[in-house]
Amino acid sequence: MPYILVSTQIRLETGPTMVGDEYSDPDIMSHLGARKTCVLGNNFSEYHVDDPPRVVLNKLELIGYRVLCMTGMGQTLAWCLHKETV
Repeated sequence: MPYILVSTQIRLETGPTMVGDEYSDPDIMSHLGARKTCVLGNNFSEYHVDDPPRVVLNKLELIGYRVLCMTGMGQTLAWCLHKETV
């Protein structure tokens, strides 16, 4: 999967950081140390890490991902990353 969406709410400096959904690559989620959670009332799962976004972005860069864009929506920040496929 060449695209990853990373987001965080309110606390940019400390995390937690949302790094994937239930369809995310398990190998990448393992590399990030992510845990799969389902919040009561939601009908979907998400992967989260306790690391701040900066640490997550650095880990993803090490495996070839690059930030395409970043935006803020209210108290949420989101980054879209892409990895070139060979």
